[in-house]
Amino acid sequence: MTQVELLHGATSDVGLLRENNEDAYLVAPPVFAVADGMGGHENGDVASRIVVEEFARLAEEGYEPTRGTEAVAATLEACQRRITEYAGADGTGARRTPGTTVVAALLVEDHDAPAWLLVNLGDSRIYAVSGGRLRQVSVDHSVVQELVDSGEITPAQAGHHPERHVITRALGGPRLEPADSWVVPVSEIDRLLLCTDGISGLVGDDRIEAILTGTSDPRDAADGLVAAALEAGGDDNATAVVVDVVGLVPDQTYDSEQQRASLEQKLGALP
Repeated sequence: MTQVELLHGATSDVGLLRENNEDAYLVAPPVFAVADGMGGHENGDVASRIVVEEFARLAEEGYEPTRGTEAVAATLEACQRRITEYAGADGTGARRTPGTTVVAALLVEDHDAPAWLLVNLGDSRIYAVSGGRLRQVSVDHSVVQELVDSGEITPAQAGHHPERHVITRALGGPRLEPADSWVVPVSEIDRLLLCTDGISGLVGDDRIEAILTGTSDPRDAADGLVAAALEAGGDDNATAVVVDVVGLVPDQTYDSEQQRASLEQKLGALP
């Protein structure tokens, strides 16, 4: 299978109003993830950290490229189990079960070609840039999304709806809710964005597109998105992971370290 060369950047900020950052992210190629601990739940940062730890374990231990969906399902089950165990660890039953969203991107193999397996549970988002245009891949698991889908409110009204932060699926609930997933050929996406609603809830799609398409280095793009969220009020934790596909190299001629250094030097990404 063709090897995929990636560059990436990630930034997280507590925001201007919160005391704790309940977001967490993972950059461990070929696995990337963002989790947003639920603000209304005790120890949301614990839940988001568990997600990152379990997806990091998946990256470290590896997975069969043709069985990415099964690997993610097992990882989400492990997250749910650990979050539930944490809630009951004090033995009193007084500790509330924390919750968290998760979006993840894994490189997999689909029809003998590299592809992205994109996964969503909650209202953190996955965006893709192709041919200079932005599109939202994930669909929010939220009350306002259901209202938009039913035609009761417009997408513009959703941004100001009083229940815009109420989600309908997450890790840490009474049962493991089903995640949405998509398999997209790597060749169809130039740049991926995984972000929490601290960005998507404050920065409009036009501004997100302008930052992602107008910034060559993914590290600068991630910084720019978080900065835009802070400029817009910064009322929530804000996290962005940006991933670029910068090379497709046949197995027989592929030297990972040499290719990475060469590509990063050409793009000015090395310090």
